[in-house]
Amino acid sequence: MNKKLISIAAVAATITLGITACSTPGVESSTGGNASSATDDDSATGTLSMNGSTSMEKVIKAVNGAFEAKTGNKVSLNLTGSGTGIKEAIEGKCDIGNSSRELKEDEAAELDATVIGIDGIALVVHPNNKVEDLTMEDLAKIYAGEITNWKDVGGDDKAIVVVGREDGSGTRDGFESVVMGDKTAQYAQELESTGSVINAVGTTEGAIGYASLANVDDTVKALKIDGAEATEENIKAGTYKVQRPFICAVKKGSENQLVKDYIDFILSAEGQELVRAQGAIPVK
Repeated sequence: MNKKLISIAAVAATITLGITACSTPGVESSTGGNASSATDDDSATGTLSMNGSTSMEKVIKAVNGAFEAKTGNKVSLNLTGSGTGIKEAIEGKCDIGNSSRELKEDEAAELDATVIGIDGIALVVHPNNKVEDLTMEDLAKIYAGEITNWKDVGGDDKAIVVVGREDGSGTRDGFESVVMGDKTAQYAQELESTGSVINAVGTTEGAIGYASLANVDDTVKALKIDGAEATEENIKAGTYKVQRPFICAVKKGSENQLVKDYIDFILSAEGQELVRAQGAIPVK
């Protein structure tokens, strides 16, 4: 892929900037209808709107529930994909755009990004598949259509069914940017949610797909990549290479105190424990 990406390290470095940009209390929400007001302790009240990644669903729903219980505020959540979340945050249609991929240069020019967790992208196959481990090179060749039968990578004589996400998905962008290099992915099925990928792989013996590690269940089998399992330890160490950030993106110059309160909460010890509990890796 030729898309220019902001590195995870560079995005993480903007956490302070993103919080500072939202530091003035008592202003209206960027969505216009969702006003927030400051209280004596500088916290805000109102409704926070967000849209974005389906891969972040479990993490964000857990954090949102705790945030609502703790503050009495409401969070309105839509799950229409990273691309839409980023677009709506830029256009001011939502307060926070959730993205499960790194921001592109033009997006980073419009948004302040806060990395709230790191996610491994698991490569999953049907539980009956004999293959346990793939190299990054073979994985790229499978997705490019250069390897089309499992027997060529140590499995049974069975055609490979390549499953992935729709164009604009953060998981797809994250996977392709890490794995594909100058190759172009060729999909048999392009699906619109993480759950759909898991279901398709779990019911198709020859299938391979990718999904957020937090969403992998016992209906599929996660493969090792270059000998490394998709575990928190391996992801932190960098030995499991197929990984991407979970990001909350906010319009540059936003002075929405409710956004600041939310970002502060998700980066707090309580918030980061919720991130971990849902299968993602905390950044603090």
